[in-house]
Amino acid sequence: MANDFGKVAVLMGGWSAERAVSLNSGQAVLAALRNQGVNAHGIDVDRNIVKKLTDDNFDCVFNILHGRGGEDGVIQGLLDIVQIPYTGSDVLGSALAMDKLRTKQLWKGVGLPTPDYQILNSEDDCKIAVQRLGLPLMIKPVLEGSSIGMSKVNSVDDINAAWQVAKQCEGIVIAEKFIQGREYTAAILGEKVLPMIRLETPRDFYDYKAKYDDEGTRYHCPCGLSDEHEEKLSALMFSAFESVGATGWGRVDFMLDYDDQPWLIEVNTVPGMTDHSLVPMAAKQAGMSFDELVIEILKGAMI
Repeated sequence: MANDFGKVAVLMGGWSAERAVSLNSGQAVLAALRNQGVNAHGIDVDRNIVKKLTDDNFDCVFNILHGRGGEDGVIQGLLDIVQIPYTGSDVLGSALAMDKLRTKQLWKGVGLPTPDYQILNSEDDCKIAVQRLGLPLMIKPVLEGSSIGMSKVNSVDDINAAWQVAKQCEGIVIAEKFIQGREYTAAILGEKVLPMIRLETPRDFYDYKAKYDDEGTRYHCPCGLSDEHEEKLSALMFSAFESVGATGWGRVDFMLDYDDQPWLIEVNTVPGMTDHSLVPMAAKQAGMSFDELVIEILKGAMI
């Protein structure tokens, strides 16, 4: 089976704010592929990527680039042009899912539940957001992942500073109604939703430090929901994933408020893939090793 994939490029690194995370994911994926005899080669992506791919005659790409340039449709369009198959979502699905604002607008348009929001273009918009949505609020740059540039605002006096932080990431900034409740993620592999994970952090919210540095972060898988409840939520998560055109594999993050109402937060089309990341954790609960998961994702590039 390893020979079926030919020569595989594992694209990692790149130039986004998530470069360091992508390099870690890429090394883990590369090792897993080589463990199973796949002719895999790691590439730290730069602006010369087309020449590297074509000169070295790669047959397939495992894309593990996180963030802008790799998860937003840019690398997908390039690979379409040079006709090299790749893992994960296509141009449209990648671009839509990377843009939190467009994702929310689409979800609202098709009747899927997502927290209300306000676009922030000025300090006046910040005041309006507090009046419309109340406190607390999440302030988000819409084109970043890994919670980069995000802040939770508990006081009206803090919203302008949070807006300024998010603006440094470029692109549109939104204020989103904060959902009081429990946080979950649903990993998707092909046509299946893997066992859900409940996230628990001692921090004010699941921010960058909670994801990568804080040893107090807890991951519950099984997540504690009844089988019936999890099955119902899985159908919703798959609909949310499909609605933005995402395919292959990925993750949908959501909240359950204290009335058990689900609220969709975002879609990740190239989630983290170290041995302690969320998708591998869900796969392990489903009886799949990290190496097996990586092969299943790579198979999606050949469909």
